[in-house]
Amino acid sequence: MSAPATFSRQNAIGGAIGVTLLLFALVYHFFPQALRVAPEQRIAAPVQPQAGTQGPVAPRAALTPAESELQAGPPISLAPTSVIASRARGHALAGGGDAETGALLKRADAAAAQGRLAGEGDDTAAALVLQAAAIDPEDAHVRAALSNLHARLFADAQQALAANDTDTARVDLSALKQFPDAAADAHSLAVRIQAADRVRPLLERGVALIQAGRLEGAGEDNALSVYRQVLTLDPENAVARQGLERVQRGALDRALTAAAQNKDAEADAALSDAAASLRSSPQLADTRARIRAMRDQRGAGLLTQAQSALDAGNLDLAQTLTQQAQAIDDTPSGQALLKHIQDARTYASYRPGQVFSDRFLDIVGSAPSVVVVPLGAFQMGAAPGERGSTSSEEPRHEVDITRGFAIGRTEVTVAQFRAFVRASGYVPDSDRLGGASVYDEGSGRMQTVANADWRDDYAGARARDNDPVVNVSWNDANAYARWLSERTGKRYRLPSEAEFEYAERAGTTTPYWWGSGTPAGKVENLTGGSDRSPSHRSWSNAFNGYDDGWWGPAPVMSFAPNPFGLYDIAGNVSEWVEDCWHDNYTRAPRDGSAWVNPGCAQRVIRGGSWGSAPDQDRSAYRQAAPADTRSGRVGFRIVRDL
Repeated sequence: MSAPATFSRQNAIGGAIGVTLLLFALVYHFFPQALRVAPEQRIAAPVQPQAGTQGPVAPRAALTPAESELQAGPPISLAPTSVIASRARGHALAGGGDAETGALLKRADAAAAQGRLAGEGDDTAAALVLQAAAIDPEDAHVRAALSNLHARLFADAQQALAANDTDTARVDLSALKQFPDAAADAHSLAVRIQAADRVRPLLERGVALIQAGRLEGAGEDNALSVYRQVLTLDPENAVARQGLERVQRGALDRALTAAAQNKDAEADAALSDAAASLRSSPQLADTRARIRAMRDQRGAGLLTQAQSALDAGNLDLAQTLTQQAQAIDDTPSGQALLKHIQDARTYASYRPGQVFSDRFLDIVGSAPSVVVVPLGAFQMGAAPGERGSTSSEEPRHEVDITRGFAIGRTEVTVAQFRAFVRASGYVPDSDRLGGASVYDEGSGRMQTVANADWRDDYAGARARDNDPVVNVSWNDANAYARWLSERTGKRYRLPSEAEFEYAERAGTTTPYWWGSGTPAGKVENLTGGSDRSPSHRSWSNAFNGYDDGWWGPAPVMSFAPNPFGLYDIAGNVSEWVEDCWHDNYTRAPRDGSAWVNPGCAQRVIRGGSWGSAPDQDRSAYRQAAPADTRSGRVGFRIVRDL
């Protein structure tokens, strides 16, 4: 073929294609229904007030966007998933069949595409499909069209009900009743339409009540009560659910406002109201979390302030702030802070078992280390039938230790007492009155030696610095405690008799803090059956088989502490306490305080020594001595008030 002929043929083909596309575009623009592409449109009928609305309501004012949405009904996205799925199917009903039924089905399809599913007249999709079914009910295309339109009418009616459009639902129901095998769906729709008729005036009233601000409250004249009635009649009513969400938002706003003003009771009440509207919703959970965070932040702030008050020594303010924080939320950190405050009141911010030492304020040095004793109660005195007990240890009675104190971890040492004498210029009784009672190895007895003094050990030789100081009187011990108070600014004193026994027992009820007889190990410096003096003397009354390796006092802390952490409390050297001597415990104080009579001549000595018989090492043992007594068996330890 020649080139000109080919060119002419190409031009003709191109022109024909262009004319065809132009015609298609014109048809698409002016007759879209012919191509079945027109979108289905439905304008939901607005909800109109109906007769029968109960009670007076406020005049209709201009609606906010949210309220307009409530009055108009829910958007299509609120319809059930099955409804949306049914409506989303293709617009075509069915095609084919013979000429007459085929024509009717095509017209029905066109009517459905235009949104005319049912209603008055013979040109609706329902009327046309039913005409085709009357002509040839067995035609497969007709049966398919009936099934498809059945589903669409049912879905359309459900969507209309979800939008509160009962008129459209009735039209769909009327048509659906004429379809074969539609009785069940028709009955379901009839029940829902009947409920919708009762619901519609309630929804109108709910909107009016929201506009009037009556969201909730007692009785039935509030939006919450109305919407609950609606959901009782129609559990799937989307408008009522939207109304409950609106009511809940009001309660949640109140809760947040109250929480921001630290009005916790009001916030909790508002949250309860919100939960009563809708038991669970994302908004409710979010608001609860926000209020919880606000309270946590406020509680943490109060605890921080409480800690600062505690650090500053303002215990009352610290306790008030902590209690406020605990009222918001009872937290472990708050409980711990309350415990610290209580400890501060009782133990001056120390804790039971803690060891500390006060530094001197005006000179170099510090007071002896003390151990904080836990408060508690105990039975003071010998138990009935206790071996070695005397009438002076009776009657046994309960003592309640209510004042916090710390007691010397060890007996006062020679070095510590020397620092006192040098700094204060005090003259001990061994120097002022002359001499002390020390051990004589030759006779095996205690004898008064005129030149023995506090610098010497139990036998009159020069003592080591870490030996417990002996040959000191009650007067000397009391003077040392007063000097510590002056140097530290804290109150030091001798222990009361009750405090000493309580500290020695350390929670035990046996005769000795370690048990009822000979210790299993080296617990104290005691008179042991295996002890030997420098000249190989032995004790005639001792703990059988016990050998602590010492004859005379040992340096402090040479043995094990008792359960309260105190060393040498039942052995090594006996110790002066503050009390005056009384023959028994009749009328003795029960609060742990010292029993003192002005001008008393005799004081009390507690605890056993390196030379005491086993009965004298018992926790209940006590003896009397004049206040100026000096002995190589007696020393002392101090107490620091908290």
